[in-house]
Amino acid sequence: MPVPRRIDVVTAVHAPSAPFLADAYKSLCAQELPDGWEWHWIIQEDGFSEAVRPHVPDDPRVSFHQGRPGGPGVARTMALAYATGSYVKVLDADDQLTLGALARDLALLEADPALGWATSRVLDLLPDGSTAGFDADPEDGPLAKGVVFDFWKANNYRAQVHPATLFIRRDLLFALGGWMALPASEDTGLLLALNAVSPGYFTRDYGLLYRKWEGQATAQTTHTDEAERDARMAVIEARTHAMADWEGR
Repeated sequence: MPVPRRIDVVTAVHAPSAPFLADAYKSLCAQELPDGWEWHWIIQEDGFSEAVRPHVPDDPRVSFHQGRPGGPGVARTMALAYATGSYVKVLDADDQLTLGALARDLALLEADPALGWATSRVLDLLPDGSTAGFDADPEDGPLAKGVVFDFWKANNYRAQVHPATLFIRRDLLFALGGWMALPASEDTGLLLALNAVSPGYFTRDYGLLYRKWEGQATAQTTHTDEAERDARMAVIEARTHAMADWEGR
């Protein structure tokens, strides 16, 4: 049954990133929510292995599931089968939430029913423990329909807000079909689809530590293969245009 005052935190994981779940869990446990609200952490393995389960915390607020491998977008979308709350928060297995991130996102969308989603600033967490920011963050405030897409298109397919920080109304996420069926950039595809149909919000408070390490998907040579990248961007762009056209009608 639906649990209206719940935030479902969705995490896709595979064996190499499983050891980082402990840090992600610590960051979740440090979150404070308004009275009556709770979080539920849904961890979905992209595949069947024996390597992930030992790293899953023993906590009734945490559920662990496995499924056929299909990439992080498929894993996250499959995790939605267990999402019953009003909101869904993305948390990659190797990342960490900053203090107060969940409460800030929740307050924004609870205060304005017109907002469908929220994002926040990101700090890259480097292997030596230091952090680095991004120099093109927008101003704090609402993000009108289409503005994220326009920046993405004008800046070599790089969005100025990070899809790894997404906080989304559950119903809107289901209406858009979850994450795109792409081998990569599936989260960017979702972000641009959200921006095509619903205004969002960007907060300049840091909401995520985004771990940089050699095993992450975006560090692999396949991620930068030019032919595949061009195809991914073409699909994302065409979908975004189509959704904006339908919304306009």
